[in-house]
Amino acid sequence: MPINAQQVKELREKTGAPLMDCKRALEEAGGDEQKAMLVLREKGLAKAEKKRSRTASEGIICSYIHDRKLGVMIELNCETDFVARNEQFQQLAKEICMQIAAMKPLAVSREDLPAEIVETEKGIYAKASEGKPQQVAEKLVAGKMEKFYQQACLLDQPYIRDEKKTINDLLNEIVGRMGEKIEVRRFVILRVGEEA
Repeated sequence: MPINAQQVKELREKTGAPLMDCKRALEEAGGDEQKAMLVLREKGLAKAEKKRSRTASEGIICSYIHDRKLGVMIELNCETDFVARNEQFQQLAKEICMQIAAMKPLAVSREDLPAEIVETEKGIYAKASEGKPQQVAEKLVAGKMEKFYQQACLLDQPYIRDEKKTINDLLNEIVGRMGEKIEVRRFVILRVGEEA
């Protein structure tokens, strides 16, 4: 099926992906826009994996204030100042701020969680699984830890605007579109009346 310029333009507007990538995705999907979007998403994830080892030393600080009682500030990094000034990158920073305000994660990633918190959680789940066969208990603890990580770690949290994807999936999509490494370096949550 021949792909026309209008199809490519519409897919680009919906995804933000480069024109040639949109054309190739439509060709691969036989002109089906939904399938082409999946192809672009998969390729975006592949591009994101390749960029993980690169350095992201540019970026922005973004803040969000909710009801004058809760504030969030993040540092979102990228590789170039050009991307840092991009409207889509800045919108991503705002989205992540709102995600943090709504879901209140403890850390950016699993690696950033303090070991004592992880061990405490494991201990609680292990105690609750006492008396069960060892393999069953281990699976129960592992499952409960996964749920804990989905609440406590920003990158593992379901995205508030589309719970089918995580914040990590969202970042990978944007990396696929922009062609640069993007990462949340750190964040802070401030609440009125809370001790520092």
